[in-house]
Amino acid sequence: MNQEQLEKMAHGKGFIAALDQSGGSTPKALKLYGIDESSYSSEDEMFDLVHAMRTRIATSPAFNGDRVLAAILFEMTMDRQFDGIDAADYLWRQKQIVPFLKVDKGLADESDGVQVMKPMPELDALLQRAVSKHIFGTKMRSVINSANEQGINAVVAQQFEIAKQILAAGLMPIVEPEVSINAPDKQAAEEMLKSAIFKQLDQLPDSQKVMIKITIPSVDNFYADLIQHQKVLRVVALSGGYSRAESDELLRRNPNLIASFSRALTEGLSVHQTDEEFNATLDQSIEAIYQASIS
Repeated sequence: MNQEQLEKMAHGKGFIAALDQSGGSTPKALKLYGIDESSYSSEDEMFDLVHAMRTRIATSPAFNGDRVLAAILFEMTMDRQFDGIDAADYLWRQKQIVPFLKVDKGLADESDGVQVMKPMPELDALLQRAVSKHIFGTKMRSVINSANEQGINAVVAQQFEIAKQILAAGLMPIVEPEVSINAPDKQAAEEMLKSAIFKQLDQLPDSQKVMIKITIPSVDNFYADLIQHQKVLRVVALSGGYSRAESDELLRRNPNLIASFSRALTEGLSVHQTDEEFNATLDQSIEAIYQASIS
């Protein structure tokens, strides 16, 4: 594991940009960017268009390691290039942004109020490729839709089981058990989630750390003790459907919790903007999220 990147992730000021929309979420991301589904006729064309969007973000002068600590990439992005350089190498060498990789294959159907991750039979091979591409860490997402203790325990147990596999490959896992912002009992679900995470952390060797990505909590500072935990490198927050303004405001009320935003980051960006307009919009977005993350 790159020690300079580890130090940046542990102590750096800024936030994580999530550029990891998968096949299921790409059409919506493109539509928000101003590209309708009628603009492409195949999955290949769709992924070319979203890669062009990601390239425009990654190569923008506004997008650099002064405010953006890391970026999470989709597997197909890891295998492509930004400005003629392998994506992960470009992020680190040109921008001083730490590269992460989304490794999950989507969500299983809901059971016990949650959606665990689909099986990942080829994970070891993907992790080996990630190491060869100079990826620092990984991210994987589950979803909690209600305060069901059995379901929440299953989500967290699966997350940490796979996190151990990722740690064994020499990578830093981001454990992401998202609590839906629409959960009718969101606060109760978060209480169960935190308890389950602490139990799993207790079972990790003292020499190992993980990162944790959670929904901004209903109770301000609810995850303060998790942020301070010796086996947690960093706790980051997803925007989860809130607008950027809402996300930033909620984040400010949770000191030392930093953003890992996807849709909220790209809000307002359009394929129809000139480069000057695009870069100015992205700069404003990055600055707002950065300020909320360092509050």
